[in-house]
Amino acid sequence: MHFPTIALIGRYQDSGLHAPLRALATLLGQDGRKVLVEADTARHTGVSEYPTATFAQIGQQASLAIVMGGDGTMLGAARHLAPFDVPVVGINHGRLGFITDIPVEAAQVALTDLLQGRYETEKRMLLSATVWRGDQQMYTATALNDVVLNRAGRGGMIEVRVEIDGTYMYTQRADGLIVATPTGSTAYALSSAGPILHPEISAMVLVPVAPQTLSNRPIVVPANGVLNMTLTAMGRVDAGASVHFDMQTWSDLVPGDRIVVQRAAHTIRFLHPAGYNFFSTLRRKLDWNRMPRSGNDGD
Repeated sequence: MHFPTIALIGRYQDSGLHAPLRALATLLGQDGRKVLVEADTARHTGVSEYPTATFAQIGQQASLAIVMGGDGTMLGAARHLAPFDVPVVGINHGRLGFITDIPVEAAQVALTDLLQGRYETEKRMLLSATVWRGDQQMYTATALNDVVLNRAGRGGMIEVRVEIDGTYMYTQRADGLIVATPTGSTAYALSSAGPILHPEISAMVLVPVAPQTLSNRPIVVPANGVLNMTLTAMGRVDAGASVHFDMQTWSDLVPGDRIVVQRAAHTIRFLHPAGYNFFSTLRRKLDWNRMPRSGNDGD
C-alpha cells in the first residue's frame, strides 16, 4: 500500500476548513489509511475524532503529509518535515498557489490517483541562516522561500556588505536584500523584479529591494556557496533593521551583525498530480499569454 499513514495539516485560521478537512480524513480512512491530524490543526478546527500528532511525531510516523491551506501553510510544514524526509502534497484552500497547487475542488480525484501511485515527485532546496554578533550566535532558522534583510518602518535605507565564500561581492544600499531559493523566486523576489528560477536549478538569487543605484541588479549564485551579509549602516541612528526567514522574524539587528546564509542540509519532497509541470503552474498563476492551442500545451 502506498502511504499507509497520512498526516493532515491545515491553515486553521481559514473559516470553514473543518468541513473539507473532515471529508478528506473520511476519504483516506475509507481507503484503509491511518489518519493523523496535526495537533494545532485539530485543536483549532475541532477535527478531533482522529489521533493527533506534533510535527516531530508526524515526521517519525507518517509516510505522507497533506497540507490544506495556502503557500504560507506549506512553508511552515516543509520546514518542520524536511529533516524527516516526509513527502508533502498541497491542497489550496483559496487562490491557486505555486506550491499548494491542487485546487480543493479537485482534491478527491488528485488524491485518489496519488494513493494509487500516480504522481510526480519533486525535490526542493531550503536555506539555513544564522545571525551572528561577533562570535555570538543570536538566532538561527531555515527557510524554504527566502531570507530577507530589510529596514524597519521609516528608518531609511540600510547598507549591507555581501561576500560569497569569503570573496567580496558588493556593498548594497537599499530598502532590503532578498536571498531566495528557486521556490522563493516566485514569491517576494519576483515582486522585486527578480528572475524566476526553475526548481531543478541548484542556485540562490540575490534581489535588492528598491536599491539606491539602479545598476544594482539581481544576481544568481551557486547553491553551494556561503553568503555573508553584514549590516554596516542604517538610515538613522535610532532606526532598526530585521531579518525574515520565510514567516519567522528576528528584529533586533544592529550595525555589525552578520547573517550567514547557505543551503540547508535537508530537502523537501513535493508530490504533484500525474502530468504536473512547472510551466503550467506559471501560466495559470502569472496569467501568461498563450499561443493558440496546438493540442500539446501540457494543460
